[in-house]
Amino acid sequence: MEGLIMAGQLILGLSILIVLHELGHFLAARAFGIKVEKFYLFFDAWGVSLVKFKYKDCEYGIGWLPLGGYVKIAGMIDESMDTEQMAGPPQPHEFRSKPAWQRLIVMLAGIFVNVILGIFIFWMMTFTYGETFVSNDKLTEGIVPGSIGKSIGLQTGDRITAVDGEKIVRYEELLSSKVLMGGVDLTVVRGGQTETIPVPADILNVVADSGRNEFLTARTRLNSIAEVQEGSAASAAGLMEGDSILQVAGQTTPYFDQFQTVLQAQKNKEVELLVNRKGQELTVPIKVPADGVLGVQIPHNLPVETAQYSLMESLPIGAATAWGNLIDNAKGLGKVATGELQASKALSGPVGIAKMFGAEVNWIRFWSLVGLLSMALALMNLLPIPGLDGGHTMFLLVEMIQGKPVSDKFMEKAQLVGFVIIVALMIFATSNDILRLFKN
Repeated sequence: MEGLIMAGQLILGLSILIVLHELGHFLAARAFGIKVEKFYLFFDAWGVSLVKFKYKDCEYGIGWLPLGGYVKIAGMIDESMDTEQMAGPPQPHEFRSKPAWQRLIVMLAGIFVNVILGIFIFWMMTFTYGETFVSNDKLTEGIVPGSIGKSIGLQTGDRITAVDGEKIVRYEELLSSKVLMGGVDLTVVRGGQTETIPVPADILNVVADSGRNEFLTARTRLNSIAEVQEGSAASAAGLMEGDSILQVAGQTTPYFDQFQTVLQAQKNKEVELLVNRKGQELTVPIKVPADGVLGVQIPHNLPVETAQYSLMESLPIGAATAWGNLIDNAKGLGKVATGELQASKALSGPVGIAKMFGAEVNWIRFWSLVGLLSMALALMNLLPIPGLDGGHTMFLLVEMIQGKPVSDKFMEKAQLVGFVIIVALMIFATSNDILRLFKN
């Protein structure tokens, strides 16, 4: 069932993006009097479609091959590879008969729609839910570095106040691409002294394997137990909701990270907990399980703040979020191109994206991911790969510069090369997803 929920959300999210992307091409073509022969979600390879109908000389349908979608524009060498139509003389309603600037607009219209959709989604989410964040200034206990954070010189209790000299207002910024893309300097307050710690440019390779928590987490005090899980070591020992754990095996543990560290060192051992229960201190013997987890839920009580915005105040915030994601993706591709980031760590296929949606329906997460994917789709389609919008745009720009179009035969071969590249990328990304599943 979990797999079906993840797959269902993935299909719904991608279907929305593909239909709207292709709608951009469709409307732009119609606006310039260009005939559109087909409008398909997914590909009807070898003429096989799941659903189809015709309306006003255009066939609408759903193909069986879920590798995107397309609109078949008359007089254009595209995914359909309809060379027979191109053999005849140009017709006034065909793509090839229109000025280059009109054809350029048609090609960029899908990307434009994806950008507008991404901005709209983040605008509406900001207006509806506001911004919820952890105030960095109020994290008075600092941070706890994981293995990655320790490797670059961070220490427990450090307070990170700025990135490249820019003040950090939201703690979440420390785990964002601003830092994890690497190549930045962290301003750290440690023991009353200010230090600068550089973040390596290739740190994202390690974070992709180990997770953001291995970079750093917020340091919090060990609060009272909120819940004791049935059948756990804590339940067997008699721990209760509201108990405050003061010591583990004789070691004082005022902070949550200290509590975890001591438990990990006491795996499979009988230890004593010093517990405050309703104002009285008592000793509770307990057998620490092999995984070092007692089975208690302890809230972190982070200093969370929420800011609400009007409809118009939300627009620039939503737009900045959308553009920020587009820029982050572009930086990521740049790092792959320069070798600072391994392609296997940067690319996710359908399995990886489905896992992002999760095994339960959460509409905030769903629309956030659709917004992210919309901006990613816009960037991917800008790449100058034949078969993508960016490839068509590249050939149109060449035509505008040299004053004549690229030959049909060259375009046909380029489309085939582009198709092979796209399929290879899909296989590579999907293989990465499967390998990650086995590793996990």
